[in-house]
Amino acid sequence: MIRDLLIRGMIAGLVAGLLAFGVAKVFGEPQVDRAIAFEEQQAVPSAHQHQHAGVDEQQPAGAQVHEQVHEHGDEDLVSRKVQSTLGLLTAVVVYGAAMGGLFALAFAFLYGRVGDVGPRMLALLLAAAAFAAIYYVPNLKYPASPPAVGDGATIGYRTGLYFLMMLISLGGLVLAVAAGRRLAERYGGLNGTLSGAALFVAIIIVAQLVLPDINEVPADFPAAVLWEFRTASLGLQALMWGTLGLLFGLLAERRLKGSRGQPAKALRPA
Repeated sequence: MIRDLLIRGMIAGLVAGLLAFGVAKVFGEPQVDRAIAFEEQQAVPSAHQHQHAGVDEQQPAGAQVHEQVHEHGDEDLVSRKVQSTLGLLTAVVVYGAAMGGLFALAFAFLYGRVGDVGPRMLALLLAAAAFAAIYYVPNLKYPASPPAVGDGATIGYRTGLYFLMMLISLGGLVLAVAAGRRLAERYGGLNGTLSGAALFVAIIIVAQLVLPDINEVPADFPAAVLWEFRTASLGLQALMWGTLGLLFGLLAERRLKGSRGQPAKALRPA
């Protein structure tokens, strides 16, 4: 049973990844191109400064500018065209399939253990929780940014902080759900749910206050590009998790339809 759900989860994740690729290509990639163009424009004054300072005076001025502008591109092992097409498609599809498999395992663990909740409703609730914990909450503290935003020397530090925020969010969600279930047994379902939600919000507020802030957006970076890039990122993740929840819920319900009308039973490995 769990193997069947795992396969269905990966299929749903694959479909979600393909849809997410469409959003990223249509709405996200144009903003990436604009950010790269901004980065190259910023390199031109730097090249002129080197020229006037007498750096490599024997090299033609035009060649110096061209070299400075395209220095970043020369370091790329994969061309921008491949990155924005095949590379992007591969990344989002692999990510979707992997998240779909993990989603199916989480569903299999929760099914029958969280009350009389049907497969489709459980899948939707799980997708909403995953979207909030894995993407939305971490991005409140460390939002997605296009190229030219952020110091290259701090990328490891910034990535570590983002994943730390994600772990805190996931851990807080698990703790809040466990506490809410226990309190529900004593004080009722509504009170338990509200208490669990309050605990999660409290954990996130503390994490937001304790973790360091990062603001490396250049002062002259186009605000519209940054806004549209982050909006596209939000839409991509919302579409992926929404599709995963809806499609997997449908596939799981068909697989579990033999127990329809009966109390849900917890799934266990064969």
